[in-house]
Amino acid sequence: MDRSAASAYVYAKASGMLAKSFVGSRAEKLFSVKSLRELYGLLFDDEVPAVPESMLAKIIETKAQDKFVSQYTSLLENYSKPDEVLITLLRSYDYENLKEIGAALCYKESAMPDLVDIGSYSRIGYKYWPDLSAMTANSSVSWYNKPPKSSEQQEIDQRLDRQYIAQLWESAKAVPMTERDLVLDFVRREVVYQNIMWALRLKVFFKYDADIIAGMLFYENDTSVSGDNRAGAKNDLFARDALAILDKDTDSWDAWSGWKYADFLNPHEDGVVWEIDPCWVENLMRRDLNQHALRAFHKNPDTAMVLFSWFKIKQNELGYIRSVAEGLRMNVDADEVLTAAGATVSSAK
Repeated sequence: MDRSAASAYVYAKASGMLAKSFVGSRAEKLFSVKSLRELYGLLFDDEVPAVPESMLAKIIETKAQDKFVSQYTSLLENYSKPDEVLITLLRSYDYENLKEIGAALCYKESAMPDLVDIGSYSRIGYKYWPDLSAMTANSSVSWYNKPPKSSEQQEIDQRLDRQYIAQLWESAKAVPMTERDLVLDFVRREVVYQNIMWALRLKVFFKYDADIIAGMLFYENDTSVSGDNRAGAKNDLFARDALAILDKDTDSWDAWSGWKYADFLNPHEDGVVWEIDPCWVENLMRRDLNQHALRAFHKNPDTAMVLFSWFKIKQNELGYIRSVAEGLRMNVDADEVLTAAGATVSSAK
């Protein structure tokens, strides 16, 4: 189909899929199930496999993941030439697969790890396992050509993350002019939030020095910024909001009350000891992104933002499914599952 006809068809099909998804108020059904068998029956039409609970949780997560990828690719294939940003979204799984492969090779595992299959959209030659050089040859990650040492893994994973974000940003810039700002704004918001969440975790949980954290953030103009030139990056589109909090006292409400994102802070009571809670902030930021995606889907039919936001909405649903499955497997209290999922039923609307 040409782009206009494909966009109209995709919007109609994607709308129908969302209507049957566990998003918005329908998310309540996910969080109200009492067993893994009930969850399986809610999500899928076939008979529940006769396997132990621990195995059923994994089956549910894998089957939900495969269904999501299959639905997305079926929508994508309606375009004779889909926007590159829509393909780049799908290739995020290539990057995650490479992290799994790197870990397996690092620990000299003989079996290929479980990977997400994105079919012909992949640029990684998984059939060449365990030859990492052959797997990544002629791809944008051909530099990743030998098994990592355990001391290198974190740095390599961060390089993969930076490269993916850079590719997503560049592909978003290639969206037609009339739609470009919609996609760029969402990508910018998501990366800014990722930087803030990462900075808070490193600052509060790991007590990292501000200059070290600065070198681990995502930047629009630099792939890596060390502490000695942190000041020079203070206006970077992706990193400036995270850089601005690196020197704040984590236990001072006054230091944070005027923050640009103060609405995401954990509550404060006068006379009660307070410290910023990175998990609380992260949950509200993820919720905010999901709400933006839901609004964007319905407000921008016949644009690239429809399939882009659909991908993000369904990814969030997938996160809910994983949280519920793991919570049931481990017999975790329902309220704790909601917290782990970064949602409340009312906020998912």
